[in-house]
Amino acid sequence: MRAVFMGSPRFAIPSLECLVREGYEVAAVYTQPDRPAGRGQAPVAPPVKEAARRWGIPVFQPENLRSPEAVARLAELRAEIIVICAYGQILPGHVLDMPPYRCVNVHFSLLPRHRGAAPVAAAILAGDEFTGVSIMLVEQRLDSGPLLAAAAVPVQVWDNTGSLMEKLSLVGAGLLLEALSGWKRGEIVPLSQDEAAATYFPEVKKDAGKIDWHRPAVEIWRLVRAFNPWPGGYTTWRGRQLKILEAAVLPGAVGTGEGRVVDLAGPGAAFGIGTGEGILGVRRVQLEGKRAMSAEEFLRGQRDFVGTDLQ
Repeated sequence: MRAVFMGSPRFAIPSLECLVREGYEVAAVYTQPDRPAGRGQAPVAPPVKEAARRWGIPVFQPENLRSPEAVARLAELRAEIIVICAYGQILPGHVLDMPPYRCVNVHFSLLPRHRGAAPVAAAILAGDEFTGVSIMLVEQRLDSGPLLAAAAVPVQVWDNTGSLMEKLSLVGAGLLLEALSGWKRGEIVPLSQDEAAATYFPEVKKDAGKIDWHRPAVEIWRLVRAFNPWPGGYTTWRGRQLKILEAAVLPGAVGTGEGRVVDLAGPGAAFGIGTGEGILGVRRVQLEGKRAMSAEEFLRGQRDFVGTDLQ
């Protein structure tokens, strides 16, 4: 089957490489344009672009697929199917109708739960015990298309968005191959989603990681995991941002003032922070302008930290 692949972050690479290794003729890869990044704001290529180059696949990076020129170029590739995985753009209707085997999307949730741009963070924030991968046909309404396949993956208590995405990307690549094989042979009947069960989570903004210490410790713990690696769960100490990289809810811990730092003698966390309900034990932090470090190491360098209030 002749395919065009559309994706951008590194979590899309396993799906692309599975297609290539399985013998699909990947005519081209579409990915986001290079964007300025880092202190120097030098243009940085999306990870999928680098992967495509390693395989010798042509790469296209249009700002969108609405211009006549972009549509004509895509049509010239004569793709039988378009495979999408975290591309970062919504395709117009005339593109969706272009390939005979439609456009197929790898979505990292068990649809219809957690539609939208950040399904993995949404699953962690909601406290879901399971999330997963859905392979669906793309329709114009976001993440609403009928399903070709789905697979569940447990959410472990140590998972954050980064680690969970790693697992889901591998599961998704294998599931994609199964779905495409069955879809091409006519063995799969697409299953409509239950609209009544649909939930939606929007794109994550930078300020989403700001911690409200009046919230229960369990909610803050989920936030820390959901927004790791980006934008991070953070608070403010003496005018400087302090990221909480790893934490745990302390069972049976007696509450203290919201945002108040307390010393801990138990294993696993050097200090805790009072919340609206319980104490959040902190294991790893990063102070603005400093490297990431364990909570124990941080306390050794900031001996007046215990007893202060975080904002």
